[in-house]
Amino acid sequence: MMKRTLPLLATLGWRNLWRHPKRTFVILFAITLGVWFMVISAGMMVGIIEQQVRDTIFNLTGHAQIHNPEYRDDPAIEHSMPPPTPAMLEILNSPKVKQWSSRVRLPAVVMSERESRGVTLVGIDPKHEQGLSLIGEPVVEGRALESIDDDGIVIGRRMAEKLETRVGKRIVVMSQNKNKEVADRGFRIVGLYRAELESTETAYVFTGRKTAQKLLGLNDDLSEIALITYSRDGLEPLVASLRQAAPTLETKSWKELEPLMVSALKVYDNFMIIWYLIIFGAMAFGLTNTMLMAIFERTREIGLFQALGMRPRYIVGQVLMETFILLLIGVALGNLTGWFTSDVIFADGIDLTEFARGMESFQMSSIMRFQLEARDLITINLMVIVLGLLASLYPALKAARYVPVEAITRT
Repeated sequence: MMKRTLPLLATLGWRNLWRHPKRTFVILFAITLGVWFMVISAGMMVGIIEQQVRDTIFNLTGHAQIHNPEYRDDPAIEHSMPPPTPAMLEILNSPKVKQWSSRVRLPAVVMSERESRGVTLVGIDPKHEQGLSLIGEPVVEGRALESIDDDGIVIGRRMAEKLETRVGKRIVVMSQNKNKEVADRGFRIVGLYRAELESTETAYVFTGRKTAQKLLGLNDDLSEIALITYSRDGLEPLVASLRQAAPTLETKSWKELEPLMVSALKVYDNFMIIWYLIIFGAMAFGLTNTMLMAIFERTREIGLFQALGMRPRYIVGQVLMETFILLLIGVALGNLTGWFTSDVIFADGIDLTEFARGMESFQMSSIMRFQLEARDLITINLMVIVLGLLASLYPALKAARYVPVEAITRT
């Protein structure tokens, strides 16, 4: 019975939609516009959040880090850690870990001929930083660091501007060594790096790890070990095994290292649901009014169907089928235009360089990129279809309650 009824209801619903093409096109445009706006909003929010997460992880955080337990509270030289043990190396070199690197990372002061600035001096292994952090990318001017013994220094473009210096010039780096004495050394600037945020370019200067250890009298001691895996999710087993291999050290995942970013992700999820409901509220109002108008115009027809024996549930089904077809077309067009807008028109993102300073105060890149997630698209489509059917339920029930004789005689 159901197999024979659904095609009939679908045929009637389709024909009823095109009795008044202008009205159908108006509500179809409203649904398409609403779905498009939801898709674009989701893509923009996901793009912003994902860019912030990537910048956070790429900004020397990684997916997990190992430190002296007191280092994060006080990143002083006395809170360094020894080189990784064989048990740690076995895990770090396992297939689960994509890349890892050991670093020296301590506060310092850099001085040029004209200016001085407080920075973080980072001694790195350049080969191991590739794909792990921002300094693993090619520098934009000069050359990158080449080895752990490289005695050159790479600074940010913005830092070079503030120090009024350039590639080839010398700067002096001052910090505290292991004996709590002032250690200083002259470095020649060999390269300038670029970061998504200008604040990053003024925060870090990089040299070879061995060079930094020699300057600070650290021997083989380190400040931290950072690593990335093939996915930033599901890190708990790896972190647990590292904690077991190094019980005297502190091992934390990026979520523990960056709790504010995790909170931002939770706020995003809640905000988007509320935003979807607001947009849909405007759509539902127009949809309900349109269906009520369509039913009012077909009062006599509905009464005739009832007089011929059509049961109320089929009247309800016919109205819901009209709405369902309308919603399917609107959702399809909305998704298509949303995809075209985000992945074709703005495939390279929106350049907000003119507002870079204001964007940076929110830790946002000057290039805003869209990123559509299957989860968000499914949520949007299901929400529009389910809530749209619920919104049309009132007009459908109203049509089913008509008294046949009164409906037929109504003019």
